Amino acid sequence: MIPRSIAPQIIHDLTTSNKIVILYGPRQVGKTTLARQVLAQLPFRYIEVNADNMQYNEVFSARDLRKMQSVVGTHELLFIDEAQNIPDIGINLKILHDSLPDLRIIATGSSSFELANRMREPLTGRAWTYTLYPVAVQELAGSQTPFQLTQNLEQFLRFGMYPDVLQAPDEAAKVRRLRELAGSYLYKDVLQLSNIRHSDKLIRLLKLLAFQVGSPVSLHEIGQSLEMSHETVSQYIDLLEKGFILFRLSGFSRNLRKEVSKMNKVYFCDLGIRNCLIENFNPLDLRTDIGPLWENFLVVERRKKVAYQRLYGNAYYWRTYSGAELDYVEERDGRLSGFEFKWKNNKTRPPATWLDTYPESSFEVVDRDNFLDFVV
Repeated sequence: MIPRSIAPQIIHDLTTSNKIVILYGPRQVGKTTLARQVLAQLPFRYIEVNADNMQYNEVFSARDLRKMQSVVGTHELLFIDEAQNIPDIGINLKILHDSLPDLRIIATGSSSFELANRMREPLTGRAWTYTLYPVAVQELAGSQTPFQLTQNLEQFLRFGMYPDVLQAPDEAAKVRRLRELAGSYLYKDVLQLSNIRHSDKLIRLLKLLAFQVGSPVSLHEIGQSLEMSHETVSQYIDLLEKGFILFRLSGFSRNLRKEVSKMNKVYFCDLGIRNCLIENFNPLDLRTDIGPLWENFLVVERRKKVAYQRLYGNAYYWRTYSGAELDYVEERDGRLSGFEFKWKNNKTRPPATWLDTYPESSFEVVDRDNFLDFVV
C-alpha cells in the first residue's frame, strides 16, 4: 500500500472535531482505499454506505432523520462512498450533523462539480474538504530512494501516477488500464453529468489541449479550429477542470503593458491520461515533446506538494510580449520565486527583464538532478 500524505490530517480531524470530512478526487485515485485505511486506525465503530446502492440512496436523499438514524443505528461514524450519486446529499448531511452532533461522517466523491454544488452551501462551516490526487512523488519518497525515484522518472512521464497504473506488471498492462481510465474520465464524469451536447468536440478539444501543454492557450484560435465560440471553449475547459482532468495556470503580471496575463496555460492532472489521448506512449528518447512533458510533470507534482503540505500562496507562469519567460512562478508571503524547468542539466540564467522588474525575487532551474527538492 502507498501511504497517502493527507491520511494523518484526516485522522486528526475525525478524532478531534465533529466536522464532516469531504474527500474529493478523480476516479481510481484511491479515495475509498484511503478512507478505509483511516477508519482502521480510528477507535470508532463505523458503518460503510455505498451510494451506488439504491436503498441507501433513497434513505440519504429523503431529508428524513428517522430513516437515516435507522441506518446509522448505534455506530459512531458514518462513511458514505460515491456521495455524488445521492440527490441533495449536502442538505441531508446537514440534518445528520445538526441532529447527531456526536456522529462522525466521512464522504467521498469523484465528480467535484456535481458534489460541490450539492455540498457547498448546506455544509458551510460544518466540513473539512480535501482533494486526493493521483499518487504524488512525495508519497513514493517514503518507500523509494532518491536514486530509484530518478530511475523511475521515464515511467512517470509516460504512464502517469494513478495507483493502478503504477502497480501494473508491465507496459502493456499500464496502457490497457489507462485506456479504461480515460473512458471513465471522459464519458462518465464529465459528459453525462454536464449534459454536453457535442461530446465529439469536447474530445477534440482535449486532444488539442494535449498538444499545447506548456504554451499559453488562445481560446479564440481553439474555437476557430473546433467551430465553437471562445465562450463555449472556456465553459468546456472549466468543466474539464472541475472534473479533475486538467487545470489552468494564469500569467503573472504587475506591469500589464509588458507582461502576458490574459492567456492561461493548461496542464493535465495526470500525464498518463494526456498521453493516452494522443496515443503516444513512446520512450522519451523517441519523443519530441519531452519539454512539455517535463514541465507538466513538475507543475502537477508541485501542485500536489503545495496542497498536501498546505503551502498557501499563488502559482503562475510569466511571459513578456518581447519573449522573456519563466515556466513557473510562486507568490507566497509577499515573496516571488521564479523557476525554469530543464530536462537536460545546463546553465540557465534568469531573464534580465525578470530581475529588472522584480529585483527581490529568487530564481532557480529545476532539472533531473534537483527535481526532488522541488516536488518532495
